[in-house]
Amino acid sequence: MKKLIIFIAFLSFAFAQSQTSLPDLTLKDLKGNEISLASISEGKTVVVSLWATWCVPCIRELDTIAEDYEELQEEMDFELIAISVDDARSTRRVKPAVMGKGWEYTVLLDPNNDVRRHLGNPAVPLTMIVKDGEILFRHSSFTPGAEDQLFEKFKELAGE
Repeated sequence: MKKLIIFIAFLSFAFAQSQTSLPDLTLKDLKGNEISLASISEGKTVVVSLWATWCVPCIRELDTIAEDYEELQEEMDFELIAISVDDARSTRRVKPAVMGKGWEYTVLLDPNNDVRRHLGNPAVPLTMIVKDGEILFRHSSFTPGAEDQLFEKFKELAGE
């Protein structure tokens, strides 16, 4: 019984730890280049958004951020990494969707949903502020005005 309790405590700790950091995975961008998740926030604060082409709130959120993206980059060194969780069947829709929207974000593909699985399979959209691989802020879903909260939190956590 004692071993069972220790095992359950260990699993609980491991599960809790997995949700406070990005997984150490390598994903491909839209050009096929491999990008390490560990490197995307190394020494800086970034916003990571999990989204899908079939997710209307995801598209609304990314469209809303796109309206001010260039200004945000200049004003507060804001960077968004959009990770598509479209599965292998719908991954082919990602690049045309991104090109059609004119999004300037770095877009990564996670057709196996490894990031979602690591984070406990959260619903999308999931927006996180990450620094050095550690998740400092998480927000799920999107409603108009949520982007303002995200920008304010980013400023606060980035130390601006």
